[in-house]
Amino acid sequence: MKLKKFTTNFISKDLETSISYYRDILGFKLEMVVDDNHIITKEMDQDKNYVYALMSKDDLEIMFQTPDSIAEDIPACKDIPKGISACFYLEVEGLTDFYQEIHKKVEIVRDLYTTWYGMQEFHIKDCNGNILGFAKKAE
Repeated sequence: MKLKKFTTNFISKDLETSISYYRDILGFKLEMVVDDNHIITKEMDQDKNYVYALMSKDDLEIMFQTPDSIAEDIPACKDIPKGISACFYLEVEGLTDFYQEIHKKVEIVRDLYTTWYGMQEFHIKDCNGNILGFAKKAE
């Protein structure tokens, strides 16, 4: 087996809020959305109910899917508790500038600091309760 790509699929109760948060605050681009009739488009229409979205930034893709939709696709997801037991860790260029750009717009759960293992990083909680860590090698 050769791994080619790892994409996170966040469960989101409110896709519009997730899309706005990742687009407007973190700088992601909406690549596609799927409505509850399984129609795929590149833009959102106010009159439709969306169940899935794919967003990207640089070489990273993130998916968002409603709880009912993911339970339909993967029945084992129906009974799992909401929330996660992970912290998503993203290594970035321009960490300090990015921090200055977003720190007043997000919920910071660990402010910018240098770790004992030589990374400069900060952690936020996104609009879905997921913890995202942003880091770069300390100078």
